[in-house]
Amino acid sequence: MAVGIFDSGLGGLTVLDAAQKRLPDVDFLYFGDNAHAPYGVRDAEDVYQLTSAAVHDMWARGCDLVILACNTASAAALRRMQEAGVPKGKRVLGVFVPLIEALTERQWGDNSPPREVAVKHVALFATPATVASRAFQRELAFRAIGVDVEAQACGGVVDAIEDGDMILAEALVKSHVDALLRKMPKPEAAILGCTHYPLMEEVFQRALGPEVKVFSQGQLVADSLADYLGRHPQMLGTGQGGYFTTGTPARVSSRATQFLRREISFDAA
Repeated sequence: MAVGIFDSGLGGLTVLDAAQKRLPDVDFLYFGDNAHAPYGVRDAEDVYQLTSAAVHDMWARGCDLVILACNTASAAALRRMQEAGVPKGKRVLGVFVPLIEALTERQWGDNSPPREVAVKHVALFATPATVASRAFQRELAFRAIGVDVEAQACGGVVDAIEDGDMILAEALVKSHVDALLRKMPKPEAAILGCTHYPLMEEVFQRALGPEVKVFSQGQLVADSLADYLGRHPQMLGTGQGGYFTTGTPARVSSRATQFLRREISFDAA
């Protein structure tokens, strides 16, 4: 039995790692579309087509539940896939909602009307495609009112991380934080709206200052997944776990091993 976790590249490994620690008895099938990464600079139609093809592949491998551990895919493809109709017994979920529920201090599944929340000024760091979609702001509006969101498109960060150039990634993060602070000098909270960014969380925190609460996705998504599976145990699926990539397996395996600091071996999708 396996739950699917999809990402355009390696960023979703931050979600996978947290989920494996939170749910040690659950098998996971990770699918990285590394051949087409990064998604953050692609248009919405392209992201939808690539995401849909990957998710259908994972369903075919026996994953009844697939988590889009990619904010760009969640922003550009999730709602359209759900509206198009999901096969009976299958589900696809994104990573925005757990993050927003934590930010607004709402319980999982709380569908009450939007209300005033304590945090009024929020910095959002995400890929250009996620920022352009305004999906975060849309989902936030369902749950909270009176929140000012300043978004910063962090071009180049995902590419640097995927290439293993963490020095460049750190320099880019500092530059993007500086750009945001010129627009919103005193954010109360910051959202790392890309699953690659937890790898740079300490850099974001240092650049923003200790008074800014930084929200990252891995643990929040893992906790929400545990809650979901507790309520829907039938969604554990019938397939086997593993790691698959549309990229070069040896190269992706090497990068993944560096990311998680444990040996990861990918097979060709």
